[in-house]
Amino acid sequence: MCLPLDVKDLRLHSPRGRLLLDLPALDAAPGALIGIRGASGAGKTTLLYALAGLLDRAEGAVRWGKTDLVTLDSEGRARFRAETIGMIFQDFMLFEELGALDNAALTALFRPRAERKALRASAQARLEALGLTEMGRGVTSFSGGERQRVAIARAMAAEAPVLLADEPTASLDRDNADRLIDDLVRLVRAQGTTLIAVSHDAALLERMDRVLTISGGKLVADEVSTCA
Repeated sequence: MCLPLDVKDLRLHSPRGRLLLDLPALDAAPGALIGIRGASGAGKTTLLYALAGLLDRAEGAVRWGKTDLVTLDSEGRARFRAETIGMIFQDFMLFEELGALDNAALTALFRPRAERKALRASAQARLEALGLTEMGRGVTSFSGGERQRVAIARAMAAEAPVLLADEPTASLDRDNADRLIDDLVRLVRAQGTTLIAVSHDAALLERMDRVLTISGGKLVADEVSTCA
């Protein structure tokens, strides 16, 4: 599935009316790797969540292919997200009582029974591609880098065409962060997945095709990376 991104006149206000995000236009081709940087509170995560359809009260248009998330109700956005978007968070969000494979294949529990075996196999393949082979080992014994790899495998198990990441290396030391960046970039490029990552990590941002800078809820720079 190839889903270009087309954002037009995206605006988001807080419940008290404060303007949180004002983005006249943004587009991206399928398979693009895009970084988002900016100071804390600049609106980076707000933009990421708007692209995921996680926020109400958005105005304008956020189109992935022919689907405009702004026109959908919360149930429609959740359904689109489940089918189309994988998400990675800074704090991993794993179930401590489960092993690596059970965590990575978690979305299979919410799919029709006929799809579950294939999704579990896909989760195992992603874990192996990310260098994890101890499928049944409890994630409580995993390092931070290993936990984030499980989270990436979970986000990519359903082969969603879009991957959104919020500070994916922030909880890792430098060595683990660099290894994770190498594995993540290699995997998304191999699959043709669109990756949009909010990050303060210069090493991650320099591997992106483009880097957006957000300040005060506005896009102030859109630069092509020279190191991708």
